[in-house]
Amino acid sequence: MSVITGTRGETVPTVPPGHPAVDTADVSALLERGRTLSTPVLRAAVDRLAPPMDTVAAYHFGWIDAQGNPTAGDSGKAVRPALALLSAEAAGVAPEVGVPGAVAVELVHNFSLLHDDLMDGDEQRRHRDTVWKVHGPAQAILVGDALFALANEILLELGTVEAGRATRRLTTASRKLIDGQAQDISYEHRERVTVEECLEMEGNKTGALLACAVSIGAVLGGADDRTADKLEEYGYHLGLAFQAVDDLLGIWGDPEATGKQTWSDLRQRKKSLPVVAALAAGGPASERLGELLAADAKSNDFDSFSEEEFATRAALIEEAGGREWTSQEARRQHTIAIEALDEVDMPARVRAQLVALADFVVVRKR
Repeated sequence: MSVITGTRGETVPTVPPGHPAVDTADVSALLERGRTLSTPVLRAAVDRLAPPMDTVAAYHFGWIDAQGNPTAGDSGKAVRPALALLSAEAAGVAPEVGVPGAVAVELVHNFSLLHDDLMDGDEQRRHRDTVWKVHGPAQAILVGDALFALANEILLELGTVEAGRATRRLTTASRKLIDGQAQDISYEHRERVTVEECLEMEGNKTGALLACAVSIGAVLGGADDRTADKLEEYGYHLGLAFQAVDDLLGIWGDPEATGKQTWSDLRQRKKSLPVVAALAAGGPASERLGELLAADAKSNDFDSFSEEEFATRAALIEEAGGREWTSQEARRQHTIAIEALDEVDMPARVRAQLVALADFVVVRKR
């Protein structure tokens, strides 16, 4: 389980006790299958890029180190490829049918990571320097753009009606993802953001692409729009649950587990769910937090704040109830996601695996 540290140094779970146990062996097998089937196609797609973009992309995916030497680096959990393959099986076809969709979604996801790291000034991802830090901002932008173009190319070259339908869903999800990133950046410069605005932003930034991932394999397998829409509903709410947990990790996550700095979201002035919920709660802690964050927005020496100053803000968020509210919201979105599966006629085994992946996302087993 990814570790979240408490304000006094203790470790606490990402969700309250009582959440269903996750079958980690089953989930690990699903993630490994998604990685195994999609990686060769993903590598072939990256090989199409002109130098040095192919090398920069390979570094980003963890296939080589900064000197160009092969490495067994961490290329992510592969949740989206796993969902795309299960999506195909939900439509009654072989998981391999979903591979082009899995690769396309993974390319869009990594396009967003390359650009997000640069825009957010993040210097670390997956326990090593980010692309813009190693290869420069220009390469981060260019490679991100190239991955986005490749995603559509991979689908459209299939030349089928289903591929056209899948591409439309992917481009819509991509536009929503970009909308969400724009909202996220704009919220950093506002004193107050409502919970509803935050959920809309996170639904765009995270929910839209996960929704696409869990429908794209089914679409490639010939599923009708109603089935694809219901699978997207599952993925959308799963994305909100995923982001709620990420928001908790963004404040209280252990850097050894997250690969990011302590209090990373607070350092970036992000209006994430714990912050927004705490500000909306009212009461002395909420009011004091609001005063501090308003002063932070006008501060000229924010970048030199001490660990204690960020710890104080995190403690106020927790005291105002933002941490507990976000944890409960993750569970609520998880429940809505599972309920959407009841509307899809699929093999019982596939449904059970989708439930297991949803549990993994919320409990965030590793």
